[in-house]
Amino acid sequence: QVHLVESGGGLVQAGDSLTLSCSFSGRTAGSAALGWFRQAPGKEREFVAAITWNGDGNLYGDSVKGRFTISRDNTKNTVSLQMTSLEPEDTAVYYCAADTFYGRSPDSSPTYYKYWGPGTQVTVSS
Repeated sequence: QVHLVESGGGLVQAGDSLTLSCSFSGRTAGSAALGWFRQAPGKEREFVAAITWNGDGNLYGDSVKGRFTISRDNTKNTVSLQMTSLEPEDTAVYYCAADTFYGRSPDSSPTYYKYWGPGTQVTVSS
């Protein structure tokens, strides 16, 4: 079983930066791909970013490329999402997710990930 908890959300202004963190625990999380997704009210869950189990590869959603950076520290059991140049359209609940298979490449589909955190709210005011 893998347990994920996000933190770092809050209210910021357009143009600001914010870093989200996700603490993970469980036997497989440190050797599995991790991802960030977001969901705004009335919209489907959207892929944001994902990273390989060892941090040597990543994927980004088109809407955040060049603004967001994903990283992980397996010694601290954390995965982070650095967000810059935030826009009101980035307002959503942000979720951390973990794959269940060792060493598999990350994917942008939410159905790829078995474990999810409860989410953290990010609100960007204009």
